[in-house]
Amino acid sequence: MRRVSIFGATGSVGQNCIDLIDRNPASYDVVALTGGRNVAQLAQDARRLNADIAVTAFDECLPDLRVALEGTQIEAAAGTTALSEAGARPADWVLSAIVGSAGLAPGLAALGQGATLALANKESLVCAGALVMETARANSARILPVDSEHSAIFQALGGEDIDRVERIVITASGGAFRDWPMDKLRHATPELAATHPNWDMGQRITIDSASMFNKALEVIETREFFGIAPDRIEVLVHPESIVHALVGFHDGAMMAHLGAPDMRHAIGYALHHPARQPLPVARLDLARIGQLNFTTPDEARFPALRLARAVMARGGLTGAVFNAAKERSLDAFIAGRIGFMDMADIVERVLDRFEAESDLIDAAMTLDNVMQTDHLARMWSDEAMAKQAG
Repeated sequence: MRRVSIFGATGSVGQNCIDLIDRNPASYDVVALTGGRNVAQLAQDARRLNADIAVTAFDECLPDLRVALEGTQIEAAAGTTALSEAGARPADWVLSAIVGSAGLAPGLAALGQGATLALANKESLVCAGALVMETARANSARILPVDSEHSAIFQALGGEDIDRVERIVITASGGAFRDWPMDKLRHATPELAATHPNWDMGQRITIDSASMFNKALEVIETREFFGIAPDRIEVLVHPESIVHALVGFHDGAMMAHLGAPDMRHAIGYALHHPARQPLPVARLDLARIGQLNFTTPDEARFPALRLARAVMARGGLTGAVFNAAKERSLDAFIAGRIGFMDMADIVERVLDRFEAESDLIDAAMTLDNVMQTDHLARMWSDEAMAKQAG
């Protein structure tokens, strides 16, 4: 029986993972489930899976979680320290699906006790790729990618030496606004941005898909996870979301990973690795699909991709700045305080300020320095938005 923990259990990735575990519960001993404010869902899943502990990220939600778990032996906890402590509980396999930089510390804690980390939290590698990979090496822990694109790359590589790879191509659907004219994008609303043409995901990642910030994060994640040079990473807009990634080798061959747009494929591959097990996902009918389309993304429409390449060129703690500014500008867009195209402008301004003013620009990559950089970038993002509004 495998001991598993799910961080971000109430989100779309976490719920898909629970769906897979719930189909064969006798094979798993659930150690920890964590979530946000949806304590009713968290408690329901903890009860059903008989978890050892349920943790909400928000201290003020702890009383409700305790009430929801009354009559069980399941421990309830709350807050960032509790999340990291849950990550340090012995487990064989831990899914990191917390959204944003909040997933970094629990993921490091899981790696610190030697667990296999199934990584859906791309921000961990964006903010602190070198730290995450070194922590895994130091503790003989393994990281398996759960983003659909990076799982696809991992599978297409098939154990090949990365030195034989000429290029990696990750695909993007283009999101809700892929066919909109540029002048209309400035008036896009959060409600429209949160509607994805192909994938069923949470609000934030769906909006990030529309702005291509999600793909920008994935470009950086590809660099950090696979150790490939940034100029060998390409992005193509692929509206059908059938081809998730391609790997091109130095003999001219390309290996593509195809599958229905269903996160249970990547989750299930990581959950059962190294074996392949049957999964409840749709099988492709290529004759019915008929054709697959690919275009080069327009970086005027999607400036996040250009910014990601600047981040990779600078390195260091710049990824933490990029992610924090992105998260704060996304908060502001969802709240209606800035426009859709303003998000990239805010991120670029904060990156420029960090380059010019911060004494952290060449600081060592430690968890403390990453979190300090994250805090600084969020503060500067708020200042940039206040200046824009005033």
